[in-house]
Amino acid sequence: MQNQQQQQNKQIANPSTGQLPKVKTPEMNDRDFINDGLATCKYLTDSLNIAVREASHEQLYKDLLQMLEETHDSARHLFDVMFQNGWYKLEAAEQQKIDQAYQQFSNYSTQFPYQ
Repeated sequence: MQNQQQQQNKQIANPSTGQLPKVKTPEMNDRDFINDGLATCKYLTDSLNIAVREASHEQLYKDLLQMLEETHDSARHLFDVMFQNGWYKLEAAEQQKIDQAYQQFSNYSTQFPYQ
């Protein structure tokens, strides 16, 4: 019980709105639709990023770049909706892990050509 409570304390989330049914049915609910949209936006941003990087025509590059930005904005909006409704939880990182990552990546800066 204590381990479960410690794990819950590490989560960052808003309380659930209570809008979802207690028992999941085969029908999609609001959370399912938004989660599907977010997954689609993530897939599209990955694909569009490649297309932008490889576009050889200037106008195509600009159009794809605009689509990429709009898709990122949509993904952010869907994430915000899910987080506000308590449907998306984040796990808080331990300070020691943050410090280790900072140390690891700050050492990489010595490899940059311009200091």
